[in-house]
Amino acid sequence: MSVRVRPATTGSLVIHSARLVDGGEVIDDAWVRMEDGRVASRGTGDGWAQADEVVDAAATAGAGAVLTPGFIDIHGHGGAGAAYDDGVDAIRTGRALHREHGTTRAVVSLVTDTIDGLARSVAAIADLMSTDADILGSHLEGPFLDPGHHGAHEPSLLRHPVRADVERLLEAGRGTVRQVTLAPELPGGLEAIRTVVDAGSAAAVGHTDADAAMAVAAFEAGASILTHAFNAMPGIHHRAPGPVLAAAADHRVVLEAIADDVHLHPHIVKLLFDSAPGRVALITDAMAAAGSDDGHYDLGAVSVTVENGIARADDTGSIAGSTLTQDVALQKAVQAGVPLAAAARALTETPAHAVGYGGRLGRLLPGYAGDAVLLDARLRVVRVWVGDQPAV
Repeated sequence: MSVRVRPATTGSLVIHSARLVDGGEVIDDAWVRMEDGRVASRGTGDGWAQADEVVDAAATAGAGAVLTPGFIDIHGHGGAGAAYDDGVDAIRTGRALHREHGTTRAVVSLVTDTIDGLARSVAAIADLMSTDADILGSHLEGPFLDPGHHGAHEPSLLRHPVRADVERLLEAGRGTVRQVTLAPELPGGLEAIRTVVDAGSAAAVGHTDADAAMAVAAFEAGASILTHAFNAMPGIHHRAPGPVLAAAADHRVVLEAIADDVHLHPHIVKLLFDSAPGRVALITDAMAAAGSDDGHYDLGAVSVTVENGIARADDTGSIAGSTLTQDVALQKAVQAGVPLAAAARALTETPAHAVGYGGRLGRLLPGYAGDAVLLDARLRVVRVWVGDQPAV
């Protein structure tokens, strides 16, 4: 099925006769009107007025057509053969692939590198944001990670979160570093969380050996995201609940989940949604092989082999990101028993709030960006609209 990605930045657009899935609810026979790239109004039935472009959702995507806000990925590393660590052209290549799968906005995630290399990368992403409105900022997944849970990060580049290093990276991003994943149990870890939060970024607990008590301390220090829950951290034991249950019990914390049936069993995906309603963000953690063939790839300094769509580091065999796209994450979450409204919220409103874009992205309400995804009844993407950015 061919997917059309259209800008919604000029003139008026009405999409009608859709099942609107937004804000945790489903509204039948709904319409949404956009003016110059922003949502202007919405309603049900035939109360919509003519516009420069009118899209009949049912005629375009078939009976049971679904309309959602644009998907937001707060944790992804690449796609279409391109790794985001490789610069602006690679970021644009990967983003084009994910946009076709409904991801209208994304935070660009960077794997562990030297401090100098990461400073250059976040500065380049800050520059890119002035021209590419679909880029929401950067995510530093490393280098402040636990060596015992390094996953697909190069162990020799890991380091403790010294305040000067943390501040340098935040300053290099000029206010655009949206998320920093770190292991709070490392020396200086809790102080680093406070530094990140004081700078206006989200601190995330991940690639960690933290027990429940340490995770609670991190959340009390201001951490507000759990990076890819269950992966690269202690699991749940009946005498050692670990960071996942600590996060689920804290209403301030969003739990990332990779719903690809590789990182998490479907029953675990359902468990996360049941344990933390409204606080799960479905991410891709996608690496360069998303949308590409099996083969050999580089993820930062780590060599990766992808077989049958599963990426693993050549030296350790660790899972090395995913080949997931967010439309497939939606499909798999629903197949796992997650209600459609909850799964869609985990791709839209929840991640928007997690990285400081609540009230602007993630809903189809008046004043929000005109980002929308039209899907058929099987939740396959048919059309994508992106507000407030040039045509792609």
